[in-house]
Amino acid sequence: MKIFISDKAASWYKDEMLLKDGDYVRFFARYGGCSTVQQGFSLGISNEEPINIGVSTNKNGIQYYIEEKDLWYFDGNDLYAEFNADANEPEYQYTEK
Repeated sequence: MKIFISDKAASWYKDEMLLKDGDYVRFFARYGGCSTVQQGFSLGISNEEPINIGVSTNKNGIQYYIEEKDLWYFDGNDLYAEFNADANEPEYQYTEK
């Protein structure tokens, strides 16, 4: 699987999470909510340093990653973080390889 971050989503993360070059954004499985890939779970986001990276990408100096233990949530799908201008926040799509 791969992680794709649009330019506008990357800018939103930097501004909203007060990130600087070299920081991390973690995507993880969170109990509760709804998702198109796993019923009863949703996507969580935090800015913490990694322990055991399963997959990652760097965009504009920020490392976006998913821990090995959370890869099950994505069920082999790639993660796309796009920016929704109407909602003024990122939105996520999961696409099979």
